[in-house]
Amino acid sequence: MKRPFDLLLALVGVALSSPLGLVLSLAIYLEDRGPILFLQERCGKGGRLFRTIKFRTMKQPKGGAAHLDVDLERDPRVTKVGRLLRSTALDELPELVNILRGEMSFVGPRPLPFRIEDGESSRYKTIAEVPGYNLRNQVRPGLTGLAQVYAPKDIDRRGKFRYDNLYVKRMSFWLDLRLILHSFLVTFRGGWERRGKKV
Repeated sequence: MKRPFDLLLALVGVALSSPLGLVLSLAIYLEDRGPILFLQERCGKGGRLFRTIKFRTMKQPKGGAAHLDVDLERDPRVTKVGRLLRSTALDELPELVNILRGEMSFVGPRPLPFRIEDGESSRYKTIAEVPGYNLRNQVRPGLTGLAQVYAPKDIDRRGKFRYDNLYVKRMSFWLDLRLILHSFLVTFRGGWERRGKKV
């Protein structure tokens, strides 16, 4: 039921969110006249690489260089509109297209860049070196998941992979539905950027 459910929910989501997407696109453009979307190569099911599509939340770097995948608390690179988008996860609305393409699911481990370029790069060079990678790699990455809802935002990758693998071992339609409902609750509370407990 997972793939048909993803398709149905993504189609409904695109239809209902299109007017909001236009408003958000205009707000992003008017703030700094930069590009509206941010595309980044991520690792999908079976190690297949694909490009995630998100609303841009950071200031456009000089020369158009790509942002490093570094998550900072109160990141000065994040725009005013971007802060709102991140706290509500509305920056991920365009990833509905990734779901329609079959690259992502609504629920699953978050898609990550294959190469590690943040503070953990001295420990691991790629996510394939992180314990637990092989199991989490067997399912499509998702918009939300066990780690996103229940784990602290600043947990290290090894800790996130433990949550991801617990999801893979216990995945079911009802667990997906529960995580989607919890995710809506976090969105309504604007709690996605909280470092502590979200639900």
